Amino acid sequence: MSLISRYILRETFGAWLIVVAVLFTILMAKQFADILGDAAAQRLPREAVWTIFALTSMRYVTLLTPIALFLGVMLALARLNRDCETAALSACGVGPGRLLAPVLVLTSVLALALAWFSLLLNPEASARIDAIKRKAQQEVRLGALEPGKFMSPDNGATVIYPRAVVDNEARDVFVGRQQGDRVVTTLAQRLERTVDPSTGDVAFVLHDGRRYEGVPGTNEFLVVEFDEGRLPIRPRDEEAVAASVLSKPTAALLESGLPADRAELEWRMSVPISVLVLAMLAVPLSRSAPREGRYAKVGIGLLAYIVYANVLSIARVWVERGVTPQWLGLWWVHAVAAGFALLLLVRQSGIFERSRVVAAEVPA
Repeated sequence: MSLISRYILRETFGAWLIVVAVLFTILMAKQFADILGDAAAQRLPREAVWTIFALTSMRYVTLLTPIALFLGVMLALARLNRDCETAALSACGVGPGRLLAPVLVLTSVLALALAWFSLLLNPEASARIDAIKRKAQQEVRLGALEPGKFMSPDNGATVIYPRAVVDNEARDVFVGRQQGDRVVTTLAQRLERTVDPSTGDVAFVLHDGRRYEGVPGTNEFLVVEFDEGRLPIRPRDEEAVAASVLSKPTAALLESGLPADRAELEWRMSVPISVLVLAMLAVPLSRSAPREGRYAKVGIGLLAYIVYANVLSIARVWVERGVTPQWLGLWWVHAVAAGFALLLLVRQSGIFERSRVVAAEVPA
């Protein structure tokens, strides 16, 4: 690697490191506060705070690296442009293509690291976070029961009111549940929690109770007395599906034909691809006129990133809903962005101008 390439590589790496450190600190400070709030509210075990923080930070690094690299390259090359170093390099025959070469070295290393994170480590981290949260919910569901207070163990689908709580058991319990247009109300003398050791599913066991089931506004109600009844507690379907998709191993997504799994797989692959596309786009967008400020093109660059990221998100939704064919997927978004970046690079390299000059010099 030449001296110029090492110099550009050092400048872009330093700028990327600063940007990713600043963005990571800002976002993880809020995330850490949210984790502490969940632990204080007994939604998470306190001993798992640092584990969840570390696992979450892996996902944030994966999400922040593309935009951090994009801004880092733009800021580094913009400084070279402001100090007239870019003009001096151009006079020596170092054009945008030569500037892109050392940037792609850094980008390729980051793309490989992001592929490892996105395809392998992040799904495992999501699965561990889901397991920790699920275990915490199982442990605190009965502990969250307080005498004389309503609580919902499954995000509002079920409401429980105990008159008294003794050790691991609730007394004189009211349970209300909505099942479609029917309302189910249960009164029981005792309630205790059970966990299925094989599946980890949580259920409340009701003893010595009476169940009322019917449609409000009608006189048709079913009344059942029982000695023992089970009340399974499950999260809402959409939350369970979202969690399962995020924590699915990449190998399982490759074998699946579901649109949601296909969209998640292509989204994971899009992370390292977007780093390469954004690096190509940052080089031409960092070029500014001699009298423009150092950050003149940063706003345009952020706008380009916002458009690129939002179109990717829209394309993912289209794949999930089956709007676009599977062979098209998210790839067309990367292709359009990469084509636009190549067009800007070729335009700034002066190939079009030299072609016109040669065509004008050729005698008719």
